[in-house]
This record gives sequence, C-alpha cells and structure tokens, in this order.
Amino acid sequence: MVTSTKTQIQQVIDTLFKDSKNDYLKMMKGATKSIFRPIQPVDFKDVYLSISKDQGDYLVQLIKQYNLKNIVEFGTSFGISTLYLAQGALETEGYITTTELIASKANKAKENFIKAGVADLIDIRTGDAMETLKDYAQPIDLLLLDGWKDLYHPLFKMLEPNFHKDTIVYVDNANMTDTQIFLNAVKSKNKYDVEFIFGGKVALIRVV
Repeated sequence: MVTSTKTQIQQVIDTLFKDSKNDYLKMMKGATKSIFRPIQPVDFKDVYLSISKDQGDYLVQLIKQYNLKNIVEFGTSFGISTLYLAQGALETEGYITTTELIASKANKAKENFIKAGVADLIDIRTGDAMETLKDYAQPIDLLLLDGWKDLYHPLFKMLEPNFHKDTIVYVDNANMTDTQIFLNAVKSKNKYDVEFIFGGKVALIRVV
C-alpha cells in the first residue's frame, strides 16, 4: 500500500540533490579513465547523473496533464527522476517500471523509494535494459530515456510495439551526438513528431 505524500517524496528528492553536489568532480574522475579505454557505465557508479529540478517538475505536470499511467524509465541511477515520476503517478494511479545497470545504484534507489513511501509504485529491474525490458508487455504511456545513449535507439525499437497513439517518449540529453543520431533516425520515419524543450536538452517524441 502506498503511504507517501508529495511532501515526503520531495524531502527525499531534496536530500538526493544535496548529496549530488559533487557530481561534476566525480564525472571528471570517471571520464579520465577514457585515456586508457572507452568510458563505461561502471565509471559513473557513484555519480547521480540526474535530471534538473525544472525537468522533474515538468515530468510531474506532463503525467498529470495527460493522465499517464504505464511509465517506463531507462536509467534509474539513484532514483531522483523516478521519484518525480512517482509524484505524478500518485495523481494518476499509475505504475513505474525502471531499470538500472549498476546493482549498487539500483539498491540505493530502492532504499530511496522506501524512504519516500512509493516503493509499491515502482518495479526496479537491475541489469542490461535490453534484457530487463524485453518481456515488457503493457502499453506504454510514457517512456523516459535517460541511460547510456547508444542504447536509446535499440531500446526504442524494442519497445515500439508497446506504443499507442498517445504515447510520449521523453528523451534526456537530446543535444548529445549519439542522441542526435537516434532522433534523426526517428524523424526519418515520418511516423513521429519531435519537439525540443529545455533549450534543446530534452526532446519529446509523439506518434503523429
């Protein structure tokens, strides 16, 4: 049974944002490993890699405005974005399926969901998203892509059969090179409309 309140969720989110203040230094430390080999997700196992507060508030309003219920997230990290999704899902009686590659991050996210009182709203799956989501069988109202960028396109194609005429795909880091390649491929189908928001950092994909 969900026992959370908006205030309780927001308190956990605020604490996580405070804990993430040193993310830039941690990211630089992880990035230096690319001198010796390509950057890997594990290099950022201690980095929050979170959406902004404004993005989180926007997601809550998006879920409420369009009454989105079946929500799928790629890239849980420590759960900040997931908690924003939960704020919206509380209003729509929705449910969130989220996936995180790094087990230590997934475990910490679970703790955060419990603290926020929304663990019953969230199914967190640990491992490669191409495996953890391959059997997802529900219609998708909202898909949030905020994980490793080279998986955006294959994951989109795998989940595409779950889309319907009102599905919204929220793409973070839309201004990055790998994401631009993915978005150009989506636009070339003439089946989807792509709208850029937050100064181009985010793209919304909708079925035409």
